[in-house]
Amino acid sequence: MAATPYEQLEDRFERLFQLGQVEAILHWDTAAIMPSGAAEARGRQLAALRAVRHGMLTAAEVGDLLAAAESIGEGGEADRWRAANLREMRRAWVHATALGEDLVLAFSKATSACETVWRQARRSGDFAAVLPYLEEVLSLVRQVAAAKAERLSLGLYDALLDEWEPEGRSAQIDPLFQDLEAFLPGFLAQVMEHQARQPAAITPQGPFPVENQRALGVRLMKMLGFDFDHGRLDVSHHPFCGGTADDVRITTRYDENDFTSALMGVLHETGHALYELGLPRKWRGRPVGDARGMAIHESQSLLIEMQVCRSAEFLAFAAPMMKEAFSGSPGNQNGVWATGNLYRLYTRVEPSFIRVEADEVTYPVHVILRYHLEKAMIEGRLEARDLPAAWNEGMDRMLGLTPASDREGCLQDIHWYDGAWGYFPTYTLGAMTAAQLFDGAKKADPAITGGIAKGDFAPLLSWLRENVHAKASSLSGAEIIHQATGRPLDPLTFKAHLKSRYLEDGGD
Repeated sequence: MAATPYEQLEDRFERLFQLGQVEAILHWDTAAIMPSGAAEARGRQLAALRAVRHGMLTAAEVGDLLAAAESIGEGGEADRWRAANLREMRRAWVHATALGEDLVLAFSKATSACETVWRQARRSGDFAAVLPYLEEVLSLVRQVAAAKAERLSLGLYDALLDEWEPEGRSAQIDPLFQDLEAFLPGFLAQVMEHQARQPAAITPQGPFPVENQRALGVRLMKMLGFDFDHGRLDVSHHPFCGGTADDVRITTRYDENDFTSALMGVLHETGHALYELGLPRKWRGRPVGDARGMAIHESQSLLIEMQVCRSAEFLAFAAPMMKEAFSGSPGNQNGVWATGNLYRLYTRVEPSFIRVEADEVTYPVHVILRYHLEKAMIEGRLEARDLPAAWNEGMDRMLGLTPASDREGCLQDIHWYDGAWGYFPTYTLGAMTAAQLFDGAKKADPAITGGIAKGDFAPLLSWLRENVHAKASSLSGAEIIHQATGRPLDPLTFKAHLKSRYLEDGGD
């Protein structure tokens, strides 16, 4: 019996999925353990793999198969998921057919080369070294944006944003960010004044051996629900969660003088990993079974890191573990490990240069700055050579800081050098979503807060599995948020969370 059009599509997308998983592991290998001399060869490997996947997705028969399969009506729950699967197949097909193979190859090679040079340029703060590579990437990004904008009938920025955040639009983001831009300066001043009246946090004194930091991170990852039979923890220049839903690869970076950053980085990436591990196995290998955009993905990491692991409840539970892990470090008295001190330490607000180390209050400012800059570059209003000056001006205007070098400025993030344009707003959309989801979870199950205080994260994970992870891409991000919390995404819950945490005394 001949396969139906839908069955033929499922077979094709299953093979695309497997090749995509190979690409994901190669990306992790590139960032974590690949020797530097293999960079050029790896770039060719990735480009060839992307060309094969692009060819499979844009083959002439795919459009006909989609049209034929979509003519079947919807019925029960399985048909609802199948209809959503077809929707996601078409979305992937439309994005792919907007680009010719030559542009896909050129973009892949350019981003691989640029990322490789960026790694050294970041260490040395040498923007001039990576500038020609970034200019090539930006030129190609603009070509990709133009091609997708025409195919999708969208503006240049939205055409790129749609790849990372399906149905995400600047018209939705702009008012949300404008609200935060109006709120944050005055709120930051209030927080700094409130903080000045509180006892100063005692900073734990290192050195904190990397092996101890790793052991503590692994212990907490397991408690949160990370499955080391289907994942691992490694080191890279820039922390990330990669790999596949069956083989999740987390990376972090360690500083022997400060364990707090690496630990929260590990917990952040664990949130991403728990989402990947919780996606419905029944739909694994199909587009509908993938994560639903990066705003939801970022909400899962920020819910774990910011909402849960910087809470007084979590820190009361984790304080003895921290003390045990670093008891050999000199100069750390019992007061260092008191819950109140750790809470002040982990909720300390101080404008700083590095996004991934920024506190919860100033973090959105970092994202909004990058959002404005990448929009300007994509739309041709800002050239790559002028990025450092524009970055420094924005940091001074928004946070009152001027980077001493580009290492603390426009070289700090991998995204633009690796080809991820239109990605940055999902971080703050994710923070807002995290606050709203966590608020909804606690209201739905009062056992969640008490569980966190005892190191029992099962109630929270169970709620997330049911209300977020199990939905995968069967619904839009907006629909997932609305179903889980009873209302659309808005900044009110996020602002209420910030006011509660940073203008009220807590943790003692």
